Amino acid sequence: MFYWLLKFVLLGPFIHLYNRPTVEGVENIPADGPAIMAGNHLSFADWLFAPLLSPRRINYLAKAEYFTTPGIKGRFQKFFFSASGQYPIDRSGADAAEDALNAARKLLDEGRLVGLYPEGTRSPDGRLYKGKTGLARLALETGVPVIPVAVIGTDEVSPPGPFRWRRRKVTVKFGKPIDFSRYEGMGGNRFVERAVTDEVMYELMQLTGQEYVDVYAHSLKKGVPSGSRPDAVPVRIPDTAAG
Repeated sequence: MFYWLLKFVLLGPFIHLYNRPTVEGVENIPADGPAIMAGNHLSFADWLFAPLLSPRRINYLAKAEYFTTPGIKGRFQKFFFSASGQYPIDRSGADAAEDALNAARKLLDEGRLVGLYPEGTRSPDGRLYKGKTGLARLALETGVPVIPVAVIGTDEVSPPGPFRWRRRKVTVKFGKPIDFSRYEGMGGNRFVERAVTDEVMYELMQLTGQEYVDVYAHSLKKGVPSGSRPDAVPVRIPDTAAG
């Protein structure tokens, strides 16, 4: 109930009036059943615009701290993130990546749409970066389709740095579902997982028009070699305003 209240009464009308977002490919979202919604990642605002323009609720994975912070601020955060479709996960431990995958599997088993960011972090410069293979592993293990979700313009609405919300145009494109059943039984094969991931990233490149960069975005942000533990965190957990 709170999700629909936020979408249609509280936050949704403001975003529609202020940013005038447009959407393409809504018909590509199945009326029911699970799917992985694989998106490019330009801004913390991505996970607001994509669900707003989707006819079905999209569940993203969010830091557990957003649901457990004490006080009035904590209660507001818990309401906001719960109402907007976020699913809490503890990412502080050594098994955070596996815990994230397990949480995503649980949501898919329940027939939900699960939103993931295969780049692993927000783009540092607006280009599209190499995808991590956690998404492929999840798709191959569960057998669910992958729907590319291209969000265009959110980096102008809320660019990196101190929180800002500008009046800029945003477009959301839902691509056609990608069926990877041809790889059935091949989960765990790193070459297959790379091929699946690269196919998803290619579709995102086609939808967004972004320039593709064949390195991991986190290697640029952290100043580490691009080949250093490339798949250590296979599922993006949105940080909202920071990251």
